[in-house]
Amino acid sequence: MTPTQELTPDLFQQASQEGLTPAQTEDVLTATSTPSPATTHESDELFRGKRVFVVDAHSLIHQLFHALPEMTAPDGRPVNAVFGFVRDMIHLLTRYKPDFLICAFDAKEPSFRKEIYAEYKAHRPELDADIIPQIELIEQFLEALGIPVLRRPGFEADDIMATLASIVEAQGGECVLVTNDKDCRQLITDRVKLLNLRKETYIDREALLREWGVTPEQVVDFQALVGDSSDNVPGVPLIGPKAAQELLQRYGTLEALYEHLAELPPGKKRDNLETYREQAFLSRELVRLRRDVPLDLQPQELTLKPVQIDRAIELCRQLGFRRLIADLQKLAPQQESPPTPPQAISYRYHVVQTTRELKDLAGRLAQANAMSLDTETTDIRPRWADLVGISLAAEPQEGYYIPILTPEGSPALSLQDVLIHLGPILGNKQIAKIGQNLKYDLVVLRSCGFDVQGLGFDCMLADYLLDPGSRSHSLDEQAARLLGHETIKISELIGTGRKQKQMNEVAIEDIARYAVQDAILPWHLKQKLEPQLEREELAKLFADVEMPLVEILAEMEYYGIRVDTERLRKLGEEFERRMQILEEEIYQLAGQRFNIGSPKQLQEILFDKLQFPSSKKTKTGISTDSEVLEELAAIHPLPAKIIDYRQYAKLKNTYVEGLATMVCPRTGRVHASFHQAVTATGRLSCSDPNLQNIPVRTEEGREIRSAFVAEEGWRLISADYSQIELRMLAHFSQDERLCEAFHRDEDIHTAVAAEVFGVPPTQVTPEMRRKAKAVNFGVIYGQTPFGLAKQLRISKEEAAAFIDAYFARYPGIDRFLLGVLQECRRQGFVRTILGRKRRISGVREHPTRQRNLPERTAINTVVQGSAADLIKLAMIRVRNALREAGLAARMILQVHDELVFECPADEVSATARLVRQEMESVMKLNVPLKVDVGAGPNWNDMEPV
Repeated sequence: MTPTQELTPDLFQQASQEGLTPAQTEDVLTATSTPSPATTHESDELFRGKRVFVVDAHSLIHQLFHALPEMTAPDGRPVNAVFGFVRDMIHLLTRYKPDFLICAFDAKEPSFRKEIYAEYKAHRPELDADIIPQIELIEQFLEALGIPVLRRPGFEADDIMATLASIVEAQGGECVLVTNDKDCRQLITDRVKLLNLRKETYIDREALLREWGVTPEQVVDFQALVGDSSDNVPGVPLIGPKAAQELLQRYGTLEALYEHLAELPPGKKRDNLETYREQAFLSRELVRLRRDVPLDLQPQELTLKPVQIDRAIELCRQLGFRRLIADLQKLAPQQESPPTPPQAISYRYHVVQTTRELKDLAGRLAQANAMSLDTETTDIRPRWADLVGISLAAEPQEGYYIPILTPEGSPALSLQDVLIHLGPILGNKQIAKIGQNLKYDLVVLRSCGFDVQGLGFDCMLADYLLDPGSRSHSLDEQAARLLGHETIKISELIGTGRKQKQMNEVAIEDIARYAVQDAILPWHLKQKLEPQLEREELAKLFADVEMPLVEILAEMEYYGIRVDTERLRKLGEEFERRMQILEEEIYQLAGQRFNIGSPKQLQEILFDKLQFPSSKKTKTGISTDSEVLEELAAIHPLPAKIIDYRQYAKLKNTYVEGLATMVCPRTGRVHASFHQAVTATGRLSCSDPNLQNIPVRTEEGREIRSAFVAEEGWRLISADYSQIELRMLAHFSQDERLCEAFHRDEDIHTAVAAEVFGVPPTQVTPEMRRKAKAVNFGVIYGQTPFGLAKQLRISKEEAAAFIDAYFARYPGIDRFLLGVLQECRRQGFVRTILGRKRRISGVREHPTRQRNLPERTAINTVVQGSAADLIKLAMIRVRNALREAGLAARMILQVHDELVFECPADEVSATARLVRQEMESVMKLNVPLKVDVGAGPNWNDMEPV
């Protein structure tokens, strides 16, 4: 084959092979623009006996974008579709092992179908702004994976797939089209089939006949009658799939149907077939795929190239796809004896076996300026854990392991001896403590009687500040990335699954080598990370906010909060009773009993039996998620009952039953974990349990809060910042009207509603306030008129008018948001009020109010991240002030913008007064800070203080 020769089959021969009628063959020929050239011997042999997979790339990208949750790279770019697409390509290569794998893309230019019918795909929404940058990233991955990409001006991916499928079949190969597109069903033959990648099922001739009741040769006629609303292919009104199936089974082809139209019984269907005859044939031309796309390729351009494994792994690291790196390794060329991973860091380790050795070590450590520490335990939950051993290092090359719990027969030291000799060292503020995730160690050691003071450097937090968008700041990951060091993994010591051991069962030599490694590495990481913090102007934030916060969070986790398990039991019984009532109401509305928890059975009730409109499809059918049910609740009471039922079920399973299992038997309290290095904005997150997810806007959610109680003789105090993010917005934007409203201490949502609707505040209705509240929060994050319309159940035009009116009345906000984006695009990063930094790519040169993900991320980081800075600073100020005042109150929870304290009943007034004063004065903004303070016996029943 010459370089310019087209890879196209003989169309007439292909049509005849498929058993098409003369009329259908003529249609195939007239639908093509050029005759098929003869193929040479070289092209005839290219695909012979080969398995050729062709991916409908754009279709797969769209499917993944809408199916996968929002994901961002460390620099804020959207990457959910990239992640899913690359995962699917690796799966295709490893699971199916194709001889050829080709990705077909739509061209940027309109297809020839637009010339035939100007309204083709006219109803398709604009391509989501967050998909566009992901396509380029996907193509970079495809290049690294050696997978060829095909696109041709004027043609869609389906046409390229049709052409390749015809070529492969003509040459005696097997073609698998990776697509869910219905149009491609016309391509099915004995050698061509479709693959549903999600279900991993094939659609061949038999499957098509079962599903549609037609043959592949009849697919274009079937679609010509039925039409396709997604592509705006008109079809024939009133002719649905069942009618089209019956007509084609009876007459075979569209031409034969029209030749015998008079045989159909009189009625609307026959009238429509007659009236829309031209439309039917036009629809057929729109759905018929071209099999003569001029590919102009040399055969070798279609072959899989060797995988550039280093390039692919580097892309994964840039985008934060740690989980895909292991999968990519499967594509690397296999070596008979893989090289041993380099050990970049060498160190000496010693086991302290006697009290004398312990005393000598304590003497040496007492002379040090800094020391690193790490603990080995029996549980990842620090208040549940037993201390197995402590590793310490006063220099980067040598460390010591102090065993406390060991296998039978191995040397161990008593916890009492370790406390006596090491307690003063760990409590010495002058000796800076270095480590990784020091908060865990502080809680474990405090539970054993140690009072660790003088925290100096936490590698996890330093790495987090430098790269807050990264998904991992583990010691293993940092060591590999910054030091080139392959760590000993915990799984190598204790195993996995049923055979997993406890750390105190590991041979002392093995655990010592592992434990000392975890004390040595922070020294080396500190040398790398500390200068970077200085260069990025993050050292002050690290030293003044993040490091002091470690000790506070450790105290919160150590104390925990008391849970009234009897109250939980009663709530569980009450929720169960309410669920049973709802069940009967649901069955009555549905007209039958069914499994409410089964999405499939619920689909059948809502969309088959009751014929509700379907708005959202999933890979398992029509969605029954909360968003869909909320929409349907406006037209029927059944979906609302199901929402209520699910709410009770979630509260019962997650909190009523879940909380009871989280009560620590040693303390009788729940000890949630608070995480500093998870959210990219700087906000704290919470787990085990996640207290931030308790729904406080519903009575049922507040009832859950009532189970969190104070100790006997004590009270809980809640201090909650009022509208802190909107106050930050007012501070940054300096919008005159917004600032004035806060200075006058007005209800901000009422004030905004009055401005936008042009009425006095006294005339603002609850509905007006609800709309203003939605815009107040939504506008910060680039909510579109479509999103606002959906949330408020108003027209898109009304929502757009409301947003326009909002910005007209608050022009300072518009200027500020645009300024953030312009600065981000210029610098490549944004900063919060305390200088927290996040790199963000993908802000457009001329951003609109319909923000893409990087633009939303930039604004969110500045506003929400600054609010996070403020509350962290407040936590430090309040804790220090409580100590200076000699008050016994202790901070035990931080949830969103709320701090919860436990204090003696006779100190409530003094504590509340101090907390409010410190929180409201912690930072000077252009608008006043306001804190709502309440106290009571539990987290729900509180009176203002």
